[in-house]
Amino acid sequence: MTLRLLALTLLVPFAAYTGWTLLNAEQSLVAFGLELMARPDTAQVVIDLYLMAGLGCCWMVSDNCRRRGTWISLLPYLLLTAMFVSLGPLLYLAIRGVSSERPAE
Repeated sequence: MTLRLLALTLLVPFAAYTGWTLLNAEQSLVAFGLELMARPDTAQVVIDLYLMAGLGCCWMVSDNCRRRGTWISLLPYLLLTAMFVSLGPLLYLAIRGVSSERPAE
């Protein structure tokens, strides 16, 4: 339960900030990403971020399989991770927790 609460506490302000920055951005998310990939120093940060996103997706798939969940139930989290990296795993943790958690009594 503590992990779910922590994930929710991080998710809400970060999602709000992400939405605010997207609404106030002067360029599209794709244009921003392409600009970041144009320089080696910022490209390294983007690559590092998406390596972690890939690990997060692997973990969510593994956890979903342990729960015997469907791929359809996992798809929104994977798509959110592909677009906004940390929002997908944070939402997954806030809603589902981890399979090793004991159910609340």
